[in-house]
Amino acid sequence: MHPADFQPTSLNALRAWLHEHHIHPSKRLGQNFLFDRNTLQRILLVAGLLPDEAVLEIGAGFGSLTQALAEHGARVTAVEIDSRLKPPLQAIAARYPTVRLVFADFLELDLDVLLDIAFGIGGIGSAVANIPYAISTPIVERLLSRKNRFRQIILLVQEEFARRIVAKPGSKDYGSLSIFVQYHATAEIAGVVPRTVFFPQPEVNSAILRMVPVSPSTLQVNNEERFFAIVHAAFGQRRKTLLKALLAAAPQIGLPNDRARVAAWLSAANIAPERRGETLSLEEFARLANTPPEPFNPPEAL
Repeated sequence: MHPADFQPTSLNALRAWLHEHHIHPSKRLGQNFLFDRNTLQRILLVAGLLPDEAVLEIGAGFGSLTQALAEHGARVTAVEIDSRLKPPLQAIAARYPTVRLVFADFLELDLDVLLDIAFGIGGIGSAVANIPYAISTPIVERLLSRKNRFRQIILLVQEEFARRIVAKPGSKDYGSLSIFVQYHATAEIAGVVPRTVFFPQPEVNSAILRMVPVSPSTLQVNNEERFFAIVHAAFGQRRKTLLKALLAAAPQIGLPNDRARVAAWLSAANIAPERRGETLSLEEFARLANTPPEPFNPPEAL
């Protein structure tokens, strides 16, 4: 099959290409290729792209989403790590002059340079991608580290991962990832996608996750580093009370290793020491981080 004749939205064509070129989808790279036209249209509907909008795609695969974005009028910069997929992707780029290909590991690229290439120097755009399950967390963290460059971030991810991101306090999915994303952006699950629209089929369903970055953040925190240190300490030992978890990590969060003083600090923030980290809301974590511990005045030597 000539690359120009390949259609990434045809399951038969996808299987034939893989067979003809002796390519086996890589489990290490988390390759589950999206081929369903209806799912592509759902993603585009959620994205609601502006005319001629610049889009960053991570993990282009065989280019089904790349092609759909280009057909929709977007200027696409598509990043793909697997050089075996160059022929079909280059065929798409030949048909659509608005497609730019970057064959590299997204996690290893200089992100500022990549975004300047994709969006123009200092410009903003959208990220729209079907990302590998295994590296979803570092991809999300990396994108939100440059949140001022994104109008929105639309990702097709494992459903369980999406539910962790939008989870509320007290639920089993709620954790430090939930806090991190909800601090930096508003997030919603815009739809669930069955596993049958991928080849090979993953073991679980996916979800369309939409994040809209908020700058500087969704709420006021005086010291981000301290805030996230407290969050990680609280969730680091989920079965322990907040008092015990924070006491164990006292040096990392700038507290004395003193039970009574940690308890007093929690009380000053109006948070009961016997609660557990997963019951605290984002606002309560912020209040705790913004509450300075009482200064320690050691007794004078006799």
